[in-house]
Amino acid sequence: MAFCVRLLASGHASALSQIVDDDGNATGEIRDGIVAVPLPPLPGTEEGASPAQEGETLDPSRPDEDTPLPPTDAAPPPPVTPTAGEPASNGPAEEPEEPSLEEPSGAATPEAGEAPGGSSTESSAVEAEPLATSKVRYNAEELPRPVRDLRGRLMEIARSGEIEGLRPYIETGAEETVLSFGGSVDDPIEFLKASSGDDDGIEILAILLELLEAGHVVLEPETENALYIWPYFAQARLDQLTKPQKVELFEIVTAGDYQMMLEFGAYNFYRLGITPEGRLAYFVAGD
Repeated sequence: MAFCVRLLASGHASALSQIVDDDGNATGEIRDGIVAVPLPPLPGTEEGASPAQEGETLDPSRPDEDTPLPPTDAAPPPPVTPTAGEPASNGPAEEPEEPSLEEPSGAATPEAGEAPGGSSTESSAVEAEPLATSKVRYNAEELPRPVRDLRGRLMEIARSGEIEGLRPYIETGAEETVLSFGGSVDDPIEFLKASSGDDDGIEILAILLELLEAGHVVLEPETENALYIWPYFAQARLDQLTKPQKVELFEIVTAGDYQMMLEFGAYNFYRLGITPEGRLAYFVAGD
């Protein structure tokens, strides 16, 4: 299409020209040498309509008018699964809070020597180790001569049925033989008779013989504090005895006694100890 320019004379300092088409319609203006051509209307608006009237302020939060909006029935975006260190929501990340220097209410601070979570690195109550079978001894020939001699003499007296024969071997004074956890006794033989189920102390002698025929253990061997103990059950974990060991135990006590010992937590029947020098240190019941 051919255009022609009509120059309109004006006495004003600012010249105004119009651009017209072949039909004489104005299609643009020239102001001060600058061609002003009106833009075509935006899609979806009527010709001559303006997106914002004079004096209106456009909302900066609204998208540009020429940017197509998503359809209203479009499905929302799938939720984003947060990873470690990310916020759980899909919104803008919040500023991290300053770490508090105070301990949270009710929080327990591990004590020294205690592992995190409250568990202690060492058990508060250490259980006794089960007595190894290899520590139980039966061969009397391996005993020191004084210990072996006293054991043999006590067994002879027990078989004789004469409890009075024990008197020379029951020490008194500073190194007295312990017969009771209740303290010293006035007459050891009378005390043993009173502890027996019969008046002559035969039951006590039978118990003494059974003890000395059982296996024994040595506490602190090869030291001046060594002690030879019969029966070895006095130093054993009763709940870990083998069946053969239970047979040995039931030669001394009954099955009912054994159950009560399990409840008590230790062997508490008669036991005796002999020092390396051949002295009867104790012959006592209880624990």
